[in-house]
Amino acid sequence: QAPEIAASLSQDGVRVGRASHRLRNPANVAPDWVAPVLAAYVEDATERAPATLTLPGGREGYVEPIVAKPLCLTCHGERIAPELATRIRSLYPDDRATGFREGDLRGVFWVSYPLRPGG
Repeated sequence: QAPEIAASLSQDGVRVGRASHRLRNPANVAPDWVAPVLAAYVEDATERAPATLTLPGGREGYVEPIVAKPLCLTCHGERIAPELATRIRSLYPDDRATGFREGDLRGVFWVSYPLRPGG
């Protein structure tokens, strides 16, 4: 449901999404402006501060890390129920989004928006 939620929130020049360094869904690849922030979070596990960036075209971007919580590990952890793992593999044959532990960086939420309404 996450893609539908992001699409419903992406309106009036606002764009919302999520990305990861270990994707499940290849449609969630990081936009160019998000990729360096995501890479910095991956490189330094102690850096978890949200980031705000000035983007071209009168826009601004915000990136916030997603930290794996116990519930996330149901689908993204080291031990996934066999029937669930089978279902994930059938939907996402190139899945790289498993093997996480609590507290690991799971990815990022991002949003870009015009600096001026209607911009």
